[in-house]
Amino acid sequence: MFDNSDPRATLINNAVKKEVHTELSDAEYGKFYEMEPVEKEINSNTWWLRGQNYFIAYTDAGNGAEFKRSHQVDEYVLILPDKESQAVVTWGNQETIIDGFSIVIIPPGESEIQLLKGGKVIRLFSSANTDLEELPTNKSSYRIPHPNVSLLETWPEPKEGYRVRAYSLDVPKEEGRFGRIFRCSTFMVNFLDPYEGPRDPSKMSPHSHDDFEQCSLAIEGEFVHHLRWPWSTDMAQWRPDDHEHCASPSVAVIPPGVIHTTQAIGLGINQLVDIFCPPRVDFSEKDGWVLNADEYPMP
Repeated sequence: MFDNSDPRATLINNAVKKEVHTELSDAEYGKFYEMEPVEKEINSNTWWLRGQNYFIAYTDAGNGAEFKRSHQVDEYVLILPDKESQAVVTWGNQETIIDGFSIVIIPPGESEIQLLKGGKVIRLFSSANTDLEELPTNKSSYRIPHPNVSLLETWPEPKEGYRVRAYSLDVPKEEGRFGRIFRCSTFMVNFLDPYEGPRDPSKMSPHSHDDFEQCSLAIEGEFVHHLRWPWSTDMAQWRPDDHEHCASPSVAVIPPGVIHTTQAIGLGINQLVDIFCPPRVDFSEKDGWVLNADEYPMP
């Protein structure tokens, strides 16, 4: 259910409901501002959380912080949301300078990220990278796979082969387009247009997803995630609504089948980043929504 001014209202006619979910799981919340970092280095602190198909690492990094991957099995994503930060990414004996306010897709294999100018660092890895599975603070929640989440299936490789791909997030807002969406073979990331001040409570967007989780990463401002679990015939499965207050930085992982909408409530800038693994077909089918669609074919 979307307000008519929401570009996602055009998705409704294409939506196909698969089945009523009779077994549902809890949402996962990571309020990093209340938690001790999982990894503490001299010039960086990193928090880890996961969903069914992915791991997310959020880092407050200083100048010179380094992040290395020796046996990365697939593409992963780097987000530098601070305009004043800068990094160099090394892959295949080639260095690429990355300015702040960018999203970067890094190929499989050996790679290194070095912060020339510090700031927030967000890294996204698929769950195929099993060497990372003990790091997330909510790892025990996924010892048994959550119901209704489709298994991870990577999308096709980029048309012109693997290389470090960097995209500026300085993309003007466009009527009819939803946020700033980029995808690769493993992830889809929507760096949403920020809310300046609280969201209009008369224009919320309650909806659900059939077979994938939504990861909502708050990097600035404050939000309330409103979640409602549908009733089944078994009252023992009924759950109360969630109205979870999450400041920044934080992560909310919203399960399939759960009706949800997120309300920005901060008085200043409220910035949310939505993450999906693997990419969403419905967003990919919308002409002009995925800003790098010409580089990555659909399945």
